[in-house]
Amino acid sequence: MSEPLPTGATIGILGGGQLGRMLSVAASRLGLKTHIYEPGANPPAGDVAHRVTTAPYEDEAALTAFGNAVDVITYEFENIPTSALDLLETLAPIHPGRKALATSQDRLTEKSFLQDLGLQTAPFADIAGADDLEAALTTIGTPSILKTRRFGYDGKGQARIMSPADAPGALADMADAPAILEGFVDFTREVSVIGARGADGAVACYDPGENVHKNGILDTTTVPASLSPSQRTDAVLIAARILNALDYVGVMGVELFVTPKGLIVNEIAPRVHNSGHWTQNGCTICQFEQHIRAVAGWPLGDGKRHSDVVMENLIGDDVARVPEIAQTGAAIHLYGKAEVKAGRKMGHVNRVTGPAA
Repeated sequence: MSEPLPTGATIGILGGGQLGRMLSVAASRLGLKTHIYEPGANPPAGDVAHRVTTAPYEDEAALTAFGNAVDVITYEFENIPTSALDLLETLAPIHPGRKALATSQDRLTEKSFLQDLGLQTAPFADIAGADDLEAALTTIGTPSILKTRRFGYDGKGQARIMSPADAPGALADMADAPAILEGFVDFTREVSVIGARGADGAVACYDPGENVHKNGILDTTTVPASLSPSQRTDAVLIAARILNALDYVGVMGVELFVTPKGLIVNEIAPRVHNSGHWTQNGCTICQFEQHIRAVAGWPLGDGKRHSDVVMENLIGDDVARVPEIAQTGAAIHLYGKAEVKAGRKMGHVNRVTGPAA
C-alpha cells in the first residue's frame, strides 16, 4: 500500500470482539469503514461496524468475498488459521504482517526470536513429552510453569509446577498439545508498553503502564508505572527494537517484568492490547486510532500522555457495578456483550487521576 487510504475506504478486521469494536469506533472517527469477519453470531463489533461477515475461517467463498470487499486487512487476535491468511493475503494487504503473527502464535518461536534480539526472557525449554519435561525441570527447576505453545490466553493453557511431583498432572493438562516450560521470574512488578510502527518505519510508543492481574486476567493498569527514568527509557527502546525487527505495521503490546537484573520480556501481542485501554482517556490519540492510522498508511499520531489514568477491567459480575461507577465521573467503556460469564471481559473503566507530570 503506497498511498494512505482515503476517506470512505474499508478496513477488514478479523475477529469481532471488543478490540474489533473499539477499532471500528476509531476508524469511524477518521471517516473510514470497517468490515468484520467473525465466525460467531452477533459479535460486539457488529454493533458499530459498517458490515459484518458471519462465517467460519474455513469458508473459502466467504473469505474471498470479504477480501475483495476491503482495502486492507488487520486482526484483533492472533490465533487465525494459516490457511485463511494464505488466501486473504492474495486479495488485500495484511497488517501487521505474517512474520509478526507467526512469531507470536507460538510461545517457543516468540521466546527464541526475543533471545536472538539479545533481549532477556524467562528460561524456557521445548516440551514434546514426559522425558523432555523431566530433563527441563533439572535445569530450569521449580517453581515453573508449563504452557501450551499455541492458543493460550488469560491464564488458559497453563499449569504450574511447584515441585517435580506436579509434572505428570501438568503434562496431562496440556492434552498432548506441544508445550513449553518456563521458569518463574522473580519480579517486582509487571509493566507493558504499547508501541506503534507506521508503514514508513516511524515508531511511536506510549508511556509504560503498570499491570496487576487476578486469576490470570488483567485487573488494572496504572499510568504512570513505578519506574525509574532509565527503566522507562529501556522499556520503550525494547518495544521499538521488536517493532523494527519484525518490520511491523500497527500497534503491539509488549509485556515486561521488572527485575533486579533488568527488564525481562514476558510476551508480545501483535495487536491493540488490554493494557493500552487507558490511552482512550489519557492521550489525544488512543491506541485504537493509532492502529487504524498505521494500517491505513496514515501518519502516526502523537502518543504523548496528557493525564494519569487507572484502567480497571470489568470482569463477569463486575458489570453490575456500572450504575454505581457512573456516578463517579469515571469513563465507562462497555462491550455490548449480552451474556455475563465468570472471567469474561464485559467492559473497562478509565479513571483520570490527574494531569500528567
